[in-house]
Amino acid sequence: MKTTYKLQQKIFITLLILLIARFGIFIPIPGIDHEAFNNSIKHNSIINFLNVFSGGGFSTIGIFALGIVPYINSSIIMQLIIKIVPELENLQKEEGENGRQKITQITRYLTLLWALLQSISIALWVKPYVFDWNNYFILDCTVTLTTGSMIIMWFSEIITEFGIGNGASLLIFQNIVSSIPKNFKTYTIDSYNQDKIVALSLVIIFCIITLTITILIQEGRRKILIVSARQLGQINELNPQSYIPLKLNQGGVMPIVFASAAMALPSYLSQILSASPIVVQKAVSLFLPNSFLYLPLYCLLIICFSYFYSSLILNPQEIAKNLKKMGASIPNIRPGTDTIQYLKQRINKLTFLGAIFLFLIALLPSIASSITSINAFRGLGATSLLILVGVAIDTAKQIQTYIISQQYDNMME
Repeated sequence: MKTTYKLQQKIFITLLILLIARFGIFIPIPGIDHEAFNNSIKHNSIINFLNVFSGGGFSTIGIFALGIVPYINSSIIMQLIIKIVPELENLQKEEGENGRQKITQITRYLTLLWALLQSISIALWVKPYVFDWNNYFILDCTVTLTTGSMIIMWFSEIITEFGIGNGASLLIFQNIVSSIPKNFKTYTIDSYNQDKIVALSLVIIFCIITLTITILIQEGRRKILIVSARQLGQINELNPQSYIPLKLNQGGVMPIVFASAAMALPSYLSQILSASPIVVQKAVSLFLPNSFLYLPLYCLLIICFSYFYSSLILNPQEIAKNLKKMGASIPNIRPGTDTIQYLKQRINKLTFLGAIFLFLIALLPSIASSITSINAFRGLGATSLLILVGVAIDTAKQIQTYIISQQYDNMME
């Protein structure tokens, strides 16, 4: 009973904060002609992409319009800085909990700066749709959006500490789920030569295939068996529980997020450069959707970002060093340089396979729409699907882990 009550309390805190965060998106900043603004950005690919993570916040320009985006961007930038600056890397690895708290505090300051820059940009961007645009409006809009972003960051930390799951991930999860009912209105079936029942059956099959592949990518791991010094004389009796888990998709959803964002830029540039020379317009059009360079470039970007994030998360030299400290090694592989080389080869192969699978998932909505003539996948892209599946799996695992740990504590008492 005690375990159930605590779990219910955590779930209640999580749902309450998610509800407040969602409500804040629809409190508009005054002084903006929202109807004219919405009409002008309907076909803006970059804004539509950002709306996925803000739950439509960039369309409404509400007080929580920036959402968790500045915090996520700051966290990514902080990861890069840690890899570049040795002092910060030592602070994270050697200082323990105190060092991690300092890293978190720096990330918060970076979030404030990032939110401030984005808020000023939005205040300047909406100028044509503001009734009375002046310095007071710029200040009011900047302070409101920045404060809203910092509140959302605070909400995410409360969920992570006192609720269930990762706060930032759940906020994005909520925003994506909230857009699904709206997208149902755009779903159409072209059934001149196709039975609707057959078409819907094909959609269900594609949904099952897509979800299966997504789950396999999220959960896929290559187990590298290791042996300790005690087992060196018993190689044939290796413990299957002693292994290094290398994920198939180390970067998670981030490679496809950045690749999708980069591929949205040509569409945006084609609108801006409509009055530019024909040569420039033709060069940009080569990278637009339905052009012959679009898919190859998209695949290349996903592969590049996958390798980039894999290098941030996994360091073969660090893994080899930790194995040496533990007195463990990979069977038939010498410690040191051979181990590092072996791990690099395995990580590179897994990263490439994971990137190809991500690209295939990104193509499934287009394949499904072309085969079934149903526009049922356009509103829920590969990026959204990966996030939904990943967050759902991680949250379910955390709930299971919490229940098991509480039962163990009750047994000890």
